[in-house]
Amino acid sequence: MPTALIVPEAMREVSEHAYVPLFREAGFEIRYPQNVQLARGLNGSAEVIEELAGVDAVIAGGEPYTPDVFQALPQLRVVARAGVGYDQVDIPAATEHRVPVTITPTTNHEAVAELALSLLFAVTKSLVFHDRQVRAGHWPRQLLMPIRQRTFGILGLGRIGRSTAIRAKALGMDVIATDAYPPHDFLAEQKIELVEFDDLLARSDFVSVHCPHTPETENLFNRDVFAKMKRGSVLINTARGKLVVEEDLVEALQSGQLRGAGLDVLRQEPPAADNPLFALDNVVISPHLAGTDEMSLEGMGVEAAQCIVDLHQGRWPEGAVVNDDIRTGWAW
Repeated sequence: MPTALIVPEAMREVSEHAYVPLFREAGFEIRYPQNVQLARGLNGSAEVIEELAGVDAVIAGGEPYTPDVFQALPQLRVVARAGVGYDQVDIPAATEHRVPVTITPTTNHEAVAELALSLLFAVTKSLVFHDRQVRAGHWPRQLLMPIRQRTFGILGLGRIGRSTAIRAKALGMDVIATDAYPPHDFLAEQKIELVEFDDLLARSDFVSVHCPHTPETENLFNRDVFAKMKRGSVLINTARGKLVVEEDLVEALQSGQLRGAGLDVLRQEPPAADNPLFALDNVVISPHLAGTDEMSLEGMGVEAAQCIVDLHQGRWPEGAVVNDDIRTGWAW
């Protein structure tokens, strides 16, 4: 009997979700990690190797899949990421060991878009600051920042970026975008202007980041980029923390170059208690939950489980395998 390990904390022993019977009907034994927080990746690859001993497939969270992991687990057949990011998986190592790495590209984009706009509202309307002030007995009367008739710039027009763009337009904003491989039909349909990155920075009142973490995008938002942004603008990041140099972001926020920032992701997760961002009232932070709401969680679980079941039964999950080049000749 093949064994599947379900790592994400929110998916732990939720028997009513459809991915559980999907696995069982396909003949899989389901396991959960002994460490409930394995998905946070706090203890490195050694713990991943220990937890995945004897496991054939895994619905993965944020734990690291290094070359050592693939070397130590020759029985591992599939790593199915619950989400669209896979920066914690060493794809060359997975490919070398002929382990398909899958993602869930069709289930969490709307959830991320919703949280991106939630962060935008929280920052521009000073919701967290005012909540604290009122609870402390104060009644502040400062003016709020409007979002209507402002320019909303989107970096990255994948499913998440497109979902965010549609919602931003519905709120009365002028949407512009930058993308290396632009979806021209979508741009024309939604009347969204495609611009160069520097133009996006200079014109946008709000910049929402929806690009992957790659060697090219790491530290993309640094002191030089913040200096190019429109003074008094707002940064929203629901992508990856390593896209932003946090020290430079703090400097831009303190100087007034940026009016605020809404962040679902940080460079270190969970962050250190003394992270300088915590001292700033113009920053709102959520704990990397953008893609996970009650609806998307089950959808990601089902999509990840279906990828595993399909591969076990000899079907290739079209459009979901990151290292698709191992397809020819691959077998469970």
